[in-house]
Amino acid sequence: MASEAAIATSGSHLPKQSYRDYYWLRSFVAGGVASCCAKTTIAPLDRIKILLQAQNVHYKHLGVLETLFAVRKKEGFMGLYRGNGAMMVRIFPYGAIQFMAFDNFKKLISKKFGKTEHVHRLMAGSMAGITAVICTYPLDMVRARLAFQVKGEHRYNGILHTFKTMYTKEGGVRGFYRGLVPTIIGMAPYAGFSFFTFETLKTTGLKYAPELLGKPTLDNPDVLVLKTHANLLCGGVAGAIAQTISYPLDVTRRRMQLAAILPDSDKCRTVLQTLKYVCKEHGIRRGLYRGLSLNYVRCIPSQAVAFTVYEFMRQLLRLN
Repeated sequence: MASEAAIATSGSHLPKQSYRDYYWLRSFVAGGVASCCAKTTIAPLDRIKILLQAQNVHYKHLGVLETLFAVRKKEGFMGLYRGNGAMMVRIFPYGAIQFMAFDNFKKLISKKFGKTEHVHRLMAGSMAGITAVICTYPLDMVRARLAFQVKGEHRYNGILHTFKTMYTKEGGVRGFYRGLVPTIIGMAPYAGFSFFTFETLKTTGLKYAPELLGKPTLDNPDVLVLKTHANLLCGGVAGAIAQTISYPLDVTRRRMQLAAILPDSDKCRTVLQTLKYVCKEHGIRRGLYRGLSLNYVRCIPSQAVAFTVYEFMRQLLRLN
């Protein structure tokens, strides 16, 4: 986190209010760039996850690797990145809002309730994740629809056409928020434990092994940050723990998002209804946790890259 002294020193040539505005903008950019890099890294795996979660008829009987090769054969290499354009449009503001909100919520909670760091990290992470989801959820809906399509069976032709079609045929603005409730319920523990785990591992490492794990930041030699390999490790562990806790709700969210284009749409209208239906039809392991092994493969590098790039961007944009 940027100290007031660091801000005052690096921005002494700017008016106080102007520099504060620039700080928010740079913080916003840092979070957006970090999230885009993370999602691009695992975009093919992200699409496979959506296909498996929603039981796409072309791939429903295949495993993770079989689906990966089948998509490559049926739709070409770029088929692995279907829906990624919409993801980038969504993920930049999502990541930017989430990281920026986490910093600000943590400061706000500390002022209100004192210095219980572990609780603050968990609460701030949950609130930041929920804030980012609410602000960018329609873009996530569009991205899921585009990623679920198979070559030769297009219902949507790009981002704008998807927005227009959903608006006119699925109840206007309300249609863009189908599945929002399970997303928020799932995001609270996911974002909370993700930020909590990373921040706890980071501060513990820098406290007890500063020479082994830490190094001075590029913009402020008085502040220590984790070395790259330590950042990657802490971010990966944080992602794995968070995903394990929230995965069933992630499956529920995807089923509700795609309900309008699935044959069993009438059975996936509410959170409890969807959970019961998936459990009854597919069981816990092959239903609520279908694709979890893939999720471990994708969430560990994703979170590792996200936190590592964010820490680097904070140095590059002089936020420490």
